[in-house]
Amino acid sequence: MCQVIYFSRGGNTKKLADAIAAELNVDAIEVNRASLKSKTGTLFLGSGCYGGEPGRDMLTFLNNNEFEGLRVALFGTSGGGAGRELASMSKILEEKGAIILGRFACKGKTFMIINRRHPDDNDLAEARRFAQEMTERA
Repeated sequence: MCQVIYFSRGGNTKKLADAIAAELNVDAIEVNRASLKSKTGTLFLGSGCYGGEPGRDMLTFLNNNEFEGLRVALFGTSGGGAGRELASMSKILEEKGAIILGRFACKGKTFMIINRRHPDDNDLAEARRFAQEMTERA
């Protein structure tokens, strides 16, 4: 069983979450409505990058749940596409005993003009490939 949970303020990470969820035939769930359903399968967690960190709601979710033994795949968007938010999420999850299967980051539109077309069709195709790779690793 796979689960896709995300935080997205501007809609960029939601686009990735929807692409990943569609590939896996599951629903993408906003983090403030999510609960961990299973300790088996793969948990996909995604967030935008806000000052180098994941969104506040995602941080709350990470800090308030148990992840011991869970297989987790991380995804995110940021202005630079560097994935700094994923490094922060990884650290928290690993300290809580999660197994990080992989990370996917791409550029996201910021301030309505920077990276205006991202995530684009290629980014979404890469996110779908990432979903398949992560489920094969689990």
